[in-house]
Amino acid sequence: MQANSSVLDIERNCAAIDRAARTAAEAGAAVLLTPELYAVGYAPLRVRAELDPGTLPGIRRALAGIAATHRIALVYSLPAVTGEGEWQITATVLDSRGGELLSYAKVHLFGPEERKAFSPAEAAPAVVDLGGIKTSLAICYDVEFPETARAAAAAGADLLLVPTALAHGFESVPQVLLRARALESQLTVAYANHSGEEDGCTFLGGSVIAGPDGELLAAAGPGPELLYAEVSAEAARQAREAVPYLRERRPAVYRAWDEAAGAGKLS
Repeated sequence: MQANSSVLDIERNCAAIDRAARTAAEAGAAVLLTPELYAVGYAPLRVRAELDPGTLPGIRRALAGIAATHRIALVYSLPAVTGEGEWQITATVLDSRGGELLSYAKVHLFGPEERKAFSPAEAAPAVVDLGGIKTSLAICYDVEFPETARAAAAAGADLLLVPTALAHGFESVPQVLLRARALESQLTVAYANHSGEEDGCTFLGGSVIAGPDGELLAAAGPGPELLYAEVSAEAARQAREAVPYLRERRPAVYRAWDEAAGAGKLS
């Protein structure tokens, strides 16, 4: 789902997700991926200052109801408040009955506004079975670091779902970097962005789905759009058999490189 969000108009944004879920389910889709913080709008400082965290459980219930109503798995992104009172950007996978399968908190925060409004997480991407496909999560800037996609792949993921909020002017991210991430870690990467303008930020659109061979399975233009692609665990398996990047990694050697680089900086 690529769409324009309205900052802090939660009812409007959830209605848009509901319409997209209905359309996608009627088209035969098994899962709907939505953009980063779509339900509340991407405006980190406003969200932190104006959103009552007490409303978050209700938003989550509404989104679970959408998944259950349309019998479609749903990936959404919302703020979350930890037990220590820290705000984080999170993503959640729901099954087609609205049950929570997986949650993830953003590790790499982008820009001064995100860093002021939120705290970075540290947990690695986990993996869950979603319709027979081993699936993991990352959020926006996370996927621009090769370690994130590689960690998901090493944990067994064949599909990486990425809610994002990418501004205009960063076209190389979906067109080049996302395809490289899919190819080097040999998994399918789906990347769902905002479109239009929200709170003074003009978003790129340009959502993509890239296969484990690095080829684009689907790509969006600048405006609202639903992208569709068929993905499978078999495609990842075939890519990994053709060129065994994951199997032929040498983590001990890489650690030695890091240690040597660190020692050089100290000397």
